[in-house]
Amino acid sequence: MKSRFAKTTPLRFRRRRLARLAAAPVAAGLMAAAAAAPRPVAPVGRAAPRRAVNTRRTAARFHAIFAPLVTSPRQPGIAVLIRRNGRTLFERAYGMRDLRSNLPITPRTNFRLASCTKQFTAMAIMLLVHDGKLRYDEPLTEIFPDFPRYGRKITVRNLLQHTSGLIAYEDLMAKMYAGKDWNEIPQISDAQVLALAERQTGTKFPPGSRWEYSNTGYCILAMIVEKVSGMPFPRFLRRRIFAPLRMDHTVAHVYGRDPVFQRAYGYTLDAGVWLESDQSPTSATLGDGGIYSSLTDLAKWDDALRRHTLLSAAEFRPAITPETSAPVLPAAASDLPRAAEAGAPLAYGFGWFLDPYRGHRRMWHYGSTIGFHSYIERFTRSHLTIILLANRTDADLAALAQRAADLEMSH
Repeated sequence: MKSRFAKTTPLRFRRRRLARLAAAPVAAGLMAAAAAAPRPVAPVGRAAPRRAVNTRRTAARFHAIFAPLVTSPRQPGIAVLIRRNGRTLFERAYGMRDLRSNLPITPRTNFRLASCTKQFTAMAIMLLVHDGKLRYDEPLTEIFPDFPRYGRKITVRNLLQHTSGLIAYEDLMAKMYAGKDWNEIPQISDAQVLALAERQTGTKFPPGSRWEYSNTGYCILAMIVEKVSGMPFPRFLRRRIFAPLRMDHTVAHVYGRDPVFQRAYGYTLDAGVWLESDQSPTSATLGDGGIYSSLTDLAKWDDALRRHTLLSAAEFRPAITPETSAPVLPAAASDLPRAAEAGAPLAYGFGWFLDPYRGHRRMWHYGSTIGFHSYIERFTRSHLTIILLANRTDADLAALAQRAADLEMSH
């Protein structure tokens, strides 16, 4: 799993984890933020309404969790949205989306979602199943007749649930460009990922026998959408998901073709200096991580999931039905998603991790790519949603989200 979640070679900057903020400055920042947070004051002569006071106190506590991340106004930052039952409890932006022009982050700022894109790719596939144009158990060779024979045993469901056994395209690129600096390597597209897979002679393990996170599978899913629908993947997303939900500025970004509204640029902290690190050789693929979106639009996505706007509850159920061969996470594993609980099954549906948090059922995903981190967590029984988008990679968004969840669910 380490090769899927924590790329460490220059080529694999997509999921590179950088040093976290030092504990002492964070602790000091927490104390300062708590002291500086607005305090509710009752009007003279009468008591403040209890509900309003509690809301303001909760907002101040949420603020104290996230404010220490951005210690200076001229830093990349984070956008935070916390909702319950479709109502916004806390929404705030910290830091800059573009250090060159000193533009601040707002709820409308669009961040690269990285692997949180996978939930939209999965929805596109599910809509084609809804249309009767695709089956979950359809093998690759029925969709792409020229795909090698080993594709006969790989189904759409295998691709969705990371049980295909396909070789990681990042590993194939590393072999192709061995010895080259990462910025000398051309960007790869979803179509090129499919072509790489078609040049292989087999899988790492028999399809369906194991679980292993696969960006290759989600790039191929994007190509399936194109083949079956007859339209480019970004256009299908726009027509079937973004436009119906009025996610007006969410886009699967293709350079020179789909501009990003109020775009955040990614940054990396290097020897105390913020360096723009917005693109890598794997930044042009769409199905596994190429969508840009904002808090404003993701709130609409959250509403659609809650109300079953695009698919009925029955049609959506496969997306939140765990893959049964998922492994149990060892307590000492250091290369696991930070949001996963050690010693528990790592469950995955269609574009969502499904393991619980402290007994609370949830669906979640995180994204990590050069210059960006993202995290979307939905507690389905508590009706709590936490969305974090950052254009920096030095923050543990899962830990921040869990602190916010603990605060809200303790009430």
